[in-house]
Amino acid sequence: MEQVTGAMEIASNMASNQRTFSEDVLRLEISGPTQEHFSVIDVPGIFKRTTQGMTTKDDITLVDQMVHGYMANPRSVMLIVVPCNVDIATQEILERAEDLDAEGIRTLGVLTKPDLIDQGSEGAVVDLLEERKHRLRLGWHLLRNPGQSDLNAGRCRHTIEAEFFTKTAPWKSLNKDKLGVKTLRIRLQEILEDHIRREFPKVRSELSKKLKTAEKDLRQLGPKRQTREEQFQYVVDVAIRFQNLVSDALQAGYSRSEIFGRDPTLRLATQAINRGEAFAKALESHGHMYRFQPQGTSIQSGMLGLTMQGPADVEVRAIKNHPDIEDLLFDNTSVPAPSDDDIIDWIDKLYHGSRGFELGTFDATILSVVLKQQAANWDCLAHGYISDIIAMVHNFIIEVLQQIAPSGRVSGGIRSLLLDDLTKMYRDAINHTQFLLDIELHGTPATYNHYFNDNLQKCRNERVRAGLVSKSITDCKHGTVVRLDDIVQSHSLSNARHTTLEIHDILCSYYKVARKRFVDAVRMQVADCKLVTGDTTPLNLLSAQFVARLGHETLEEIAGEELQTKHERSRLEREIDLLRKSKKIVR
Repeated sequence: MEQVTGAMEIASNMASNQRTFSEDVLRLEISGPTQEHFSVIDVPGIFKRTTQGMTTKDDITLVDQMVHGYMANPRSVMLIVVPCNVDIATQEILERAEDLDAEGIRTLGVLTKPDLIDQGSEGAVVDLLEERKHRLRLGWHLLRNPGQSDLNAGRCRHTIEAEFFTKTAPWKSLNKDKLGVKTLRIRLQEILEDHIRREFPKVRSELSKKLKTAEKDLRQLGPKRQTREEQFQYVVDVAIRFQNLVSDALQAGYSRSEIFGRDPTLRLATQAINRGEAFAKALESHGHMYRFQPQGTSIQSGMLGLTMQGPADVEVRAIKNHPDIEDLLFDNTSVPAPSDDDIIDWIDKLYHGSRGFELGTFDATILSVVLKQQAANWDCLAHGYISDIIAMVHNFIIEVLQQIAPSGRVSGGIRSLLLDDLTKMYRDAINHTQFLLDIELHGTPATYNHYFNDNLQKCRNERVRAGLVSKSITDCKHGTVVRLDDIVQSHSLSNARHTTLEIHDILCSYYKVARKRFVDAVRMQVADCKLVTGDTTPLNLLSAQFVARLGHETLEEIAGEELQTKHERSRLEREIDLLRKSKKIVR
């Protein structure tokens, strides 16, 4: 016991400054061919008052919690030990046992020290043993343990107990099944057998649950990656799973993986199509600085009578930036709706500020100047669109990596390896967007699209038609007619005014063709080819070929298991092995 108290650092005498109680458990294991599979836990007795120099209030709390913890365990049988020379009604431990075992299926009362009770008080003990007072479902049992004088004399405890219960009244007349330690052992075996039979199905169920939990925790650690081959195979598997999810995302095969149900932003095909459509609509409604004259406006009236409520301002960005590429992308801004000011007056000012000695015509460069200013919003809208596609793609890459490689070391390591190449690809897409803008807004306007001439001729015809409406005759039997003299009548317009209207009609016709061409070019050449569906997009960067080029040190750095993960894996593997063996035992 001196060795025990030293190892557990508890006091062996009142003079010591060490603690009196400990939560540590002293375990003595006795094994042999005649030993039972049986464990007895002897906990300290509950007490309410401190002893100076020996116990403290903390000891009272510690012992109370310790005893309660063992008693509350539904797998344990409680032996409530009560001396015969005390009043049973004052024993708190009995009340606590009844609270924790309301059915009474695991509580057995044990009475001790029958040799110390006052003569004439034996009846109260007999009433307990014969279940006339304070009945327990499992009953009471009486023991006579040897005292110190018996131990000093070297007498056998079984002999002492047997003589006491066979020769001393009133014990000699009681049921022998409730007397002595030998019959107590038999009763405990029976109680344990019944209790085990009740608890056994629960044990099997709990083993299954613990095994499933341990296996799940082990799966969450991912495959073992301690050797170079394991690390290489792990990263290759990550790359293959990544490409499979990319394929599903681009083919709109969202039912093939739960990841698309958990996070709709990963539905890349849908997100890209919707954002491209929004870009086309925004360029159509907010791409131009001034509203074009509606078709059917006469030469004389100009913009007279044109009053309409324009659309609200539109923001050029819709997707939040990832911190990795925040400095690379276009900042969000608002593009105003087209101005309601007279576009003819605006063109007229530009023309008068740049005309030369042309007669009845205008310098072709004026069209480039007017187009560049009229389409000034294309820059913000196009860069905002491509920045959103880049953010969409990058967020997809990062989120999918985190889903298929839960280890922050692995997903973060792969992201770091990819980031330089990803940044180059994103910058290339941005530069190509600017290249398309430069062609449209800084180059010479040109097209082979026949819709330009169709639109231009339609503008001219509609303008003439609008001018003749007031001179038409509607009550003629041949329908609406106009006199020939009215058709060929000269209009009182100056050369400059005529040229201004001609520039407007050419700009309007060409702008429609150029806008549609630009929308398709940005989407197909940049968003699709360079970012989403092309052969060399950022989505194709992480592949088995990419992993094959990685060196051993790089693989170890990104895929090697951390020390904590190794320990956790080893612990879970041991636990799973023990649980599987346990399941075989309890079948």
